[in-house]
Amino acid sequence: MTASVLLCLAPGSEETEAITTFDLLVRAGIAVTVASVASDGATTVTCSRGARLVADAPLVSVADNPFDAIVLPGGVKGAECFRDSPLLVECIRQKHQEGKIVAAICAVPALVLEHHQLFPVGNMTGYPTLKEKIAPEKWMDKRVVFDPRVNLLTSQGPGTSMDFALKLIDLLSGRAKAAEVAAQLVLPPGIYDYRE
Repeated sequence: MTASVLLCLAPGSEETEAITTFDLLVRAGIAVTVASVASDGATTVTCSRGARLVADAPLVSVADNPFDAIVLPGGVKGAECFRDSPLLVECIRQKHQEGKIVAAICAVPALVLEHHQLFPVGNMTGYPTLKEKIAPEKWMDKRVVFDPRVNLLTSQGPGTSMDFALKLIDLLSGRAKAAEVAAQLVLPPGIYDYRE
């Protein structure tokens, strides 16, 4: 059965993180639904660097659908929009309670997950300058962190989004599928390529 992912966007979301994750998941054959968390319900979202992305639907229309993971790209303004959306916060809480993967990158671990204390237990990383907003006992200074105790996947920023997406593919579809996708990419040294 094909894995499915809900990828959320908001005004100010970091487009590199959103598009890179979307692209790699689709390459892996994972079904991705893009939902807008814009407060006005608009499906066209202007991201942090001015790129306009079009979501499949507003979050309210897909929040109750079954997904294997929820992906939350960063960008400070986008993360603040996520933080201020009661529907999204409840959606994250629900996915976590269902044992689904919550995958957050960049500003989201600090500004959303920690702000709302959605993971009282759970190792995580995030954008390095926001480290002080994450409890010291949870912080890990790594490009990507997966805590299997709580199904939480986090990553640091735009430059780690390939690592982030490949790890999510590994978790959803297996190491062989992650290796297959990684082989299509020209990865710089230091990015885990799933061949070890």
